[in-house]
Amino acid sequence: MIIETKGLKKTFETRKRRKTTTVEAVKGVDLSVEAGAIFGFLGPNGAGKTTTLRMLATLIQSSGGEARINGYDLRTQQDEVRKTIGYVDQGGSTWNDVTAREELVLQARMHGISKADALVRAEKALAAFELTEYADRNCKTYSGGQRRRVDIALGVVHDPKVLFLDEPTTGLDPQSRSNLWEHIASLRSDLGTTVFLTTHYLEEADVLCDRVFIIDHGVIAAEGTPDQLKRRISGDVVTLRVAGGDHGTDVARKLLADQAVVREVSAADGTLKLTVERGEQALPALLRVLDAADVTLESINLSRPTLDDVFLTLTGRSLRDAPVNHAAGPGAAGVPAGATAKE
Repeated sequence: MIIETKGLKKTFETRKRRKTTTVEAVKGVDLSVEAGAIFGFLGPNGAGKTTTLRMLATLIQSSGGEARINGYDLRTQQDEVRKTIGYVDQGGSTWNDVTAREELVLQARMHGISKADALVRAEKALAAFELTEYADRNCKTYSGGQRRRVDIALGVVHDPKVLFLDEPTTGLDPQSRSNLWEHIASLRSDLGTTVFLTTHYLEEADVLCDRVFIIDHGVIAAEGTPDQLKRRISGDVVTLRVAGGDHGTDVARKLLADQAVVREVSAADGTLKLTVERGEQALPALLRVLDAADVTLESINLSRPTLDDVFLTLTGRSLRDAPVNHAAGPGAAGVPAGATAKE
């Protein structure tokens, strides 16, 4: 495993007047992340995802537990950890009056790379992220999507084994977000980079991630592939309407309720809803049963649970309703402003 944590914790102390309160931002996170894949850390504002990411990126010290990144101990070998990781925060890091090329060369040089090699790496990064035609313009002239691509290029110009992305597409329009997803996916497919990203966008986790960790109130609530997580809840739903009014609906309901693939059947307003396992496999069998009984279909639809359904089932609230986290550290991730870390 390229990232392993056991009981990773972070507490902060808040002071109001003379009263001190301890806040557990992360209560004990266990993670196992395989090399060469994209992993999503999914959770609402205040869940602890940004705090966890900042600990893994050596930006803040953990309060307890153990963690290893690429074999290095997070507490005792921070310099070695930093050499093997890249980090892109949600606020961005580009300077207005500096060009993308200058930014990339400087970043590479800060990692101890020679000037000649830094120039070569910068050129490759500009090409990889489709920035070559803007390379020598000041970053203040870039669109939001272009600046975000520069941010990620800065995170990988030194060829890290692990890239941490904190809310990489927050604030981007749908087209820019989709374009950035393609670039993030290419880091895995073209470079073999392990990508660990936090997000509150369900579509982002579903499209990009090989595996997802759902965090809530500082603990891992569930983990698995997006498909595995969605199958943990009620199952796929087949909605159908048959000819023949109430009589046709009743006949279809009795026929389908006896099928082994059907977990639950409900009827309302002439429409049948069936809860099934693996709808893509169950649907042909259900159609054959209706066809054999000469039941005529007027419409049929197959729908699957979303990651929001999973989150709602696990936590009792919808992730879509959660506010966006625009900061990290005290004042964010559920930590009140004015908080101080307690090690």
